[in-house]
Amino acid sequence: MSVTVRFAPSPTGFIHIGNVRTALFNWLYALKNDGQFVLRYDDTDIARSKAEYAEQIAKDLNWLGVKPHRVEYQSKRMANYDEAAQRLKDAGLLYPCYETADELERRRKIRLGRKLPPLYGREALKLTDEEKAAFEAEGRKPHWRFLLPNFENDPFTTKRTEIVFEDAVRGRQAVDLASMSDPVLIREDGTYLYTLPSVVDDIEMGVTHIIRGDDHVTNTGAQIALFEAMGATAPQFGHHNLLTTISGEGLSKRTGALSIKSLEEGGYEPMAVNSLAVLIGTSENVSAVPDMKALAELFDITSTTKSAAKFDPAELDGLNETLVHALTFDDVKERLSAAGVDVADERAKDFWTLIVKNLKKVSDAGDWWPIIANGKASDAVLEGDDLEFASDAFDALPEGPVDNQTWKQWTDALKASSGRKGRGLFMPLRIALTGRAWGPELADLLPLLGREEILARRP
Repeated sequence: MSVTVRFAPSPTGFIHIGNVRTALFNWLYALKNDGQFVLRYDDTDIARSKAEYAEQIAKDLNWLGVKPHRVEYQSKRMANYDEAAQRLKDAGLLYPCYETADELERRRKIRLGRKLPPLYGREALKLTDEEKAAFEAEGRKPHWRFLLPNFENDPFTTKRTEIVFEDAVRGRQAVDLASMSDPVLIREDGTYLYTLPSVVDDIEMGVTHIIRGDDHVTNTGAQIALFEAMGATAPQFGHHNLLTTISGEGLSKRTGALSIKSLEEGGYEPMAVNSLAVLIGTSENVSAVPDMKALAELFDITSTTKSAAKFDPAELDGLNETLVHALTFDDVKERLSAAGVDVADERAKDFWTLIVKNLKKVSDAGDWWPIIANGKASDAVLEGDDLEFASDAFDALPEGPVDNQTWKQWTDALKASSGRKGRGLFMPLRIALTGRAWGPELADLLPLLGREEILARRP
């Protein structure tokens, strides 16, 4: 059986690293099984869905290295859902309900007061045609519920009805349909909640595996019942743990927290995001994986733990730094140019080799290039004895070409003449040459500056 998975985001905001965890689990599962990945926009909420969000989702996935084999928009498939809804209505499995939200809330409180589970009592099934017409005359529009198969003959006498499925992540799962209310599939305004369109699309698109967050485990029972009501066999489900903030709060598109767009704009490497999003909350060690192929080899959906995984931005910084340090000049040439580095300068390649180990992000190189090309920074200043020592030190700069031995020759001579050593010797020279108290190896920096520029930086 050919594997087909899907990622079905709602284009109602910017997707975040938690959403991308689901996308990556599906993408990597497809890669490992030579399968197909469908990007399916859940854009039936016309009021909240926006084209710019859909476009950004596509950009985000492309940046991460996820390349859908097929792209679908649910808003273009409404006729398919209408047809499926009519079939369910004709079969008596989708029934109209006229209760208002306030009426439903009152009933829920009454049941809770009687120490009963707050389930919908299927009162709408008792409505006569005349009563329905009266509600319609009042201007009420029905919402439509799916009649769960949790009874034998009388829908008002439910019995324990387990839907058992083998979860690709969590193992054997059982959901009792008698513990659930009949789910609403169509709102009063005629728009669909995600359940019916999702099941219709999964059937028609040949989805074989549904991999999603474990907040959907309970929903799965009703969805499997809906698959069966429509004459189809449900795909295999897999429910992975969710990502939370370090304090345990859920991630939300509404707040824009940790959106992929913001991470890209913040200069992070896509594989740093991918590595953390996939490996956190699994039995694998979280490490900086260089490419998607290597990540697919590490990925094992069964290694996902049951508890939520806490996302720590500091961990992302560490992974990003590791990946940046492995990049070559050719890897980053275009990005260096965008950061303000003159990549046509003959020193640019050596500059990257020099500076890369001091960077957390590629874009940080743009902060160091002016120190090479235009003069030292002014982040740190010399005073007192350090100022005097540094100024005099330039008289001892060795004659001849400046190469990677010049620094040792210079500092050996200064050590002998001044008695200074360690930080007391090196730091004043670093500040004099760069204007900063930290930075790259000065032995490699000197050849990039050249004799004339070095002497011009005498404090």
